[in-house]
Amino acid sequence: MADVTQRVLALLAALQTGRAFTGEELAARLHVSPRTLRRDVDRLRGYGYPVETQPGPGGYYRLSAGSTMPPLLLEDDEAIAALLGLATLASIGSASEGSLDDAATRAYGKVDQYLPKRLRARAAALRASLETTQTLAPSISAGTLSALADAIHHQHLVTFDYAGATRPTTARKVEPHRQIHQHLRWYLLAWDTRKRDWRVFRTDRITNLRNTGRAFSPRPLPADTGIQYLREGLNKHQHRVVLTVDAPMTAVADALKYQDVELEPIAPHRTRAVLRSDSWQWLLLNLAFLDVDFTIHEPAAFRTASRRFGVRLQQA
Repeated sequence: MADVTQRVLALLAALQTGRAFTGEELAARLHVSPRTLRRDVDRLRGYGYPVETQPGPGGYYRLSAGSTMPPLLLEDDEAIAALLGLATLASIGSASEGSLDDAATRAYGKVDQYLPKRLRARAAALRASLETTQTLAPSISAGTLSALADAIHHQHLVTFDYAGATRPTTARKVEPHRQIHQHLRWYLLAWDTRKRDWRVFRTDRITNLRNTGRAFSPRPLPADTGIQYLREGLNKHQHRVVLTVDAPMTAVADALKYQDVELEPIAPHRTRAVLRSDSWQWLLLNLAFLDVDFTIHEPAAFRTASRRFGVRLQQA
């Protein structure tokens, strides 16, 4: 019986990866005959797991979505990763009731409670050794994120009240297209039907959200991706900076960790960096901690200002 249980759990672990397997693949993976595989699939269905089967040439086995949520099987490393992910998410925000960070805190307790015995000691050691700083960021309603996701999926107009940073609250009606997570903030990219233009809204400033149920026709995004459009807006008044740094990419990433930067290794100890900045002083301050040579390719104004500063340092 133990062998059957172990075999069925191994089958479930394979199917929960989300991919489709041919019968031959699964039988070879589990070291069983096609007949035994079919019996084990029937067992999983009896336990409530909706295993979808496509017979014949090109056939497959796949775990499909069901009407109920059966027990979820996680590998040991997946369970630890889930706990760490929830702990990290729980540390971002104020843990107000109904917020995403509050939900992560509650979910952490549930996952931790049902860990198998072999993992409890490891999880307890991890919990005792882990300290996570509380990051000051706006709490986001899990319900708001879910409602916007549903409206985007079904292409439904939504209305809400929006509190601007320096402007009074206004009523909005928009066609929602993308939710974006950038710099510990959640944003909504949408077409504002009254402004007749694209707008980006901070999700934490949205209240009284309502799905109208009225469908809209999707529009081409104003950029290749929602993130690109958001970056263009955030970086509107900044300069594009391109530089080469004589350091490994991991070291450069650490020095520029608070910036939206694209890094490319061009040699084991040489990295190309592209970022946006409005201050050459800030750029030099961060690069100074690397204590390596670097070349500023653009903008020319940054390069000139840095050379002049170098002369002043020599004179000092």
